Amino acid sequence: MSDIDLDELRAELDEFSAPNQTISTRTPREERIIAGFEDIQRFVEQHGRLPAHGEDRDIFERLYAVRLDKIRASEECRAALTGLDQQGLLKAELTVQNDLPDDLDDDEILAELGALKSGDKDITQLTHVRPRAEIKSTEEIAQRAPCLDFNKFKPLFAKVQKELKSGERKTREYKDNAQIRLGEFFIIGGQKAYVAEMGEDIKAPNGETDARLRVIYDNGTESNLLRRSLQRALYKDEAGRRITDPFAGPLFSDETEEGDTASGTIYILRSQSDYPLIKEHRDVIHKIGVTSGDVNKRIANAKLDPTFLLADVEVVATYELSNINRARLENLIHRFFESAKLDIEIQDRFGNPVMPREWFLVPLFIIDEAIEKIKSGEIVNYSYDSHCSRIIQAERGTG
Repeated sequence: MSDIDLDELRAELDEFSAPNQTISTRTPREERIIAGFEDIQRFVEQHGRLPAHGEDRDIFERLYAVRLDKIRASEECRAALTGLDQQGLLKAELTVQNDLPDDLDDDEILAELGALKSGDKDITQLTHVRPRAEIKSTEEIAQRAPCLDFNKFKPLFAKVQKELKSGERKTREYKDNAQIRLGEFFIIGGQKAYVAEMGEDIKAPNGETDARLRVIYDNGTESNLLRRSLQRALYKDEAGRRITDPFAGPLFSDETEEGDTASGTIYILRSQSDYPLIKEHRDVIHKIGVTSGDVNKRIANAKLDPTFLLADVEVVATYELSNINRARLENLIHRFFESAKLDIEIQDRFGNPVMPREWFLVPLFIIDEAIEKIKSGEIVNYSYDSHCSRIIQAERGTG
């Protein structure tokens, strides 16, 4: 303690105490005006421009723009900021773009801008404000560069256009958060887009998985963006569409659209047979078929038909079809569940052995999941694993 220089210590204490003589000269209102102005100064320093009005702007930028207009228009505010406007913000041309009262606080301004719920005074609970993720996805879609190897992709776009024209491919509305895979085509911003590359899955800040994509557009440009950014942009684009794979669907829809003609019904049946194997696994043994007629008429004589295991059957699910090739669809479903095909032999009423077709050892919810994937055209990316009774993603080439 003997090494302390008391004169130096006194001098340091004097430096801390000196400002106290001037702090009390400002009123609380002036302090609020200065603090609000400093927020605007930080914005200008960070962005290199004045805050602007507009629905497409961040809500806090809009708040600062309104605040700056009010400060410029107020003699009291300009007087309180004397000597503090190093950036010359008060000297800029007055461009007040609103008719809000002068005495509104920040919460009230936010409410007037449509950012706060009625009666909500929490500045962190904003409404009618575009989420930053949505703004970022729009920015990423817009940031495109020339595709230097576009000659490699140009034939793909020509082929897709030809297949769309012939009806081999269709366009379907893009659903929120629908899957995006390597090699798929979409329409966004009026242009065809091709997912040419997809990086390894990464963890997003919200805990969800994401991946970096290389997307090629039919105008010879490309963008490097996150999968979720493309998903959001497709969903927000009213004209955004998925271009279906020509090898699958959507082969049918359970919602008939204008101009469609009814083509038939997929039916899922459960047998009432007392055959030991059927009785033991009744809840997971199902017949999957497609008919152009009435399902009830189709099963009316089930007891006499080996196709129905010579027993009554229960209709557990049906899916109406529109504008599809029934035989092709039925073959697709049966091939998909081939590994779960029920291997059973029964005798007909004359004692002859028969092996009924179209019966599968598959839970109903799995069948429903498969049909949904057929409807979306995604079935080509999956296969059925009969050992663990689940649909799994299949390996898919990109050529």
